[in-house]
Amino acid sequence: MSAPSQRVIFVDDEEEVRRANGQSLDLAGFTVETHGDAESALRAILAEPPGVVVTDVRLPGLDGLGLFAAIQEADPELPVILITGHGDITMAVRAMRSGAYDFLAKPYPADTLVASVRRALERRALVQENRTLRARLDAAVAEDPAFLGVSPGITRLRLFVREVAQADVDVLVLGETGSGKEVVASALHRWSRRAKGHFVAMNCGALPDTVVESELFGHEAGAFTGALKKRVGRIAHADGGTLFLDEIESMALTIQVKLLRVLQERVVEPLGTNAVQPVDMRVVAATKIDLGQAAAQGTFRDDLYYRLNVVSVTIPPLRERREDVALLFEHFLRKAAARFNRAPPPVTPAIREHLSRHDWPGNVRELGHFAERCALGLAPTGPAQAEPARPATLAEQMDRHERGLIRDELIMAGGDVRVAAEALGTPRKTLYDKIARHGLDPNDYR
Repeated sequence: MSAPSQRVIFVDDEEEVRRANGQSLDLAGFTVETHGDAESALRAILAEPPGVVVTDVRLPGLDGLGLFAAIQEADPELPVILITGHGDITMAVRAMRSGAYDFLAKPYPADTLVASVRRALERRALVQENRTLRARLDAAVAEDPAFLGVSPGITRLRLFVREVAQADVDVLVLGETGSGKEVVASALHRWSRRAKGHFVAMNCGALPDTVVESELFGHEAGAFTGALKKRVGRIAHADGGTLFLDEIESMALTIQVKLLRVLQERVVEPLGTNAVQPVDMRVVAATKIDLGQAAAQGTFRDDLYYRLNVVSVTIPPLRERREDVALLFEHFLRKAAARFNRAPPPVTPAIREHLSRHDWPGNVRELGHFAERCALGLAPTGPAQAEPARPATLAEQMDRHERGLIRDELIMAGGDVRVAAEALGTPRKTLYDKIARHGLDPNDYR
């Protein structure tokens, strides 16, 4: 037997209909199991969930809608395709609003059935993949929420950071923009003996040099114009804990000299006083450039570089750990949906394609922002259309234009085909036919 995600259960009380449709699906490459009543079909579904269920609405005993309701209770994400007579179309549309995947009005061509089943199976495979991903995410978060991922790069980083955290040495963290340097610094603090002390973070590139000096070392009242009262600097505040200096490459050379003294002697001298204060802290510095090269060029002090570079940690960019992208995206999507008070939207094929093809130059930060847009319903809605090698024919241009109009209306209608049909001024049955022909799925826009 093929994998459950490829198995099709077809239900109809007419033997000839079962035989003909079963043959059509078999010739299309699907594994087909036919049933003449809903009760036997339901037992088979509960015993081994298939990829899709196709059922006639009018059945003896438990009818197709009753079977659909029972399937919904067991697994609301199992796609169900309803077969209806023309008089049942309104009822079928209501069922689709309740979660049915599609409906086919009799009589229907065999290729229409095959196309609908194929799309439903693709949807089912995506659902199963998402379930697997969520299970992996739950396990990863439970084990270690700081370093989500299964790639060799993130696994090595996680183990190395845990080991270094216990050594209580200063650390230099190297990584591209958005790669998670502060996450590493925070983990070094949490996993060290200093975890009960303060974790003090400062972005050296975000403040003017004069402000950086006061922020780092502190000052006495009257130390300079505007210094109305004493201020405890970040270094003193980090006593007993960890001082994280991000973008240290942007620190002025004059301030680097003073920082070097702090690192060597573990004392701090606030502005406006000659008194020194002893400090016991770990320093974690982060940079997105090669500080060794900067020291060779004279833009960074080489003695400070060597003092900081006792232990270095390099964060792999996201493009080098592609197997982690989907897991991280699911994590960010959940967090964003909770923050916006929304249910996490489904991960559509268009989103999945973007996740796999994009190089993520902004790394984890860019991925997090993309997840936020998806949570707000601003995700890509379809794959990029490649330009044809030859000029498109009129029919092809009309086809693409029609598909775009329908897709846009489905987006505006939130996947509600009735609303889209009214906006386009077309009968719902006609719109359903066009949606099927263009390979669209209203569920992708809900």
